[in-house]
Amino acid sequence: MPDTEKIKKLRSLSGAGFKDCGSALEESAGDIDKAIEILRVKGVAKASKKMTRSANEGVIAICESNQNSSILEINCETDFVAKNDDFINFVKELSDINNKVKSNREELLSSKMANNKLVKDNLLALISKIGEKITIGRSKTLDGENLKIFKYHHTVVKDNLSKLGVLVSIDTNDQSDKLMTFGKQLSMHIAASNPLSIDSDGIDKDILKKESELISEELKNTGKTDEIIKKISVGKMNKFKEENSLLNQQWVMEPKKKVKDIIKELNIDKIKIIEFFRLKIGE
Repeated sequence: MPDTEKIKKLRSLSGAGFKDCGSALEESAGDIDKAIEILRVKGVAKASKKMTRSANEGVIAICESNQNSSILEINCETDFVAKNDDFINFVKELSDINNKVKSNREELLSSKMANNKLVKDNLLALISKIGEKITIGRSKTLDGENLKIFKYHHTVVKDNLSKLGVLVSIDTNDQSDKLMTFGKQLSMHIAASNPLSIDSDGIDKDILKKESELISEELKNTGKTDEIIKKISVGKMNKFKEENSLLNQQWVMEPKKKVKDIIKELNIDKIKIIEFFRLKIGE
């Protein structure tokens, strides 16, 4: 039977439970290095079983640097774990690495963390320790070279982590306070209004096709003539495009105006929204 001090040491090194550490030390005849390897292998097996479960909670992380900014989603099963210190610390470090590799998933998983272990191995160890499915979800990096990038966090969990995050990049040489205020408000607007694209031409064709089919199905049994149905369909589709393209949306802070009207009122030479990305846990 392994002694208590060795079990404590193994628990500290591996993060595994008392019983699992005791069994691993027994199996390794007291060799801590071998016991760590045994726990790692068992941890992988446990993690594999957990990966079949649903993970709809978690946090959104945003990391900023001089060159670019990145947004990253990390999922878990419960909100309790989303506030766990081990989970939070893992996500913070992961977010920094994700920004360095510009959201390249393969590079991210193969990158080393502060403990000199790979991200993918630390992820499996965390799953084993916490006992929940944890996955690296969606991510996006916006290139900040010669652009201004603004962020927004909604429902903050801790520090730079939240349930909903937004990044938006603007091309302009302006450095004024009104530009900075607009950028912050624009990211808040995107969080609230969830646009599909910057303008109507950018909306995915498959989304437009599906919406058109839904409208046709809705109007099919109204008893109206084909000509009237066609006019109504065109009107509904135009409204859909307007409501879902950022520039044509009603400005959240002043609904009587559209986003493009607000930009015009800024009276800033050469200002253009380049890209945005919105992530919300559970969507």
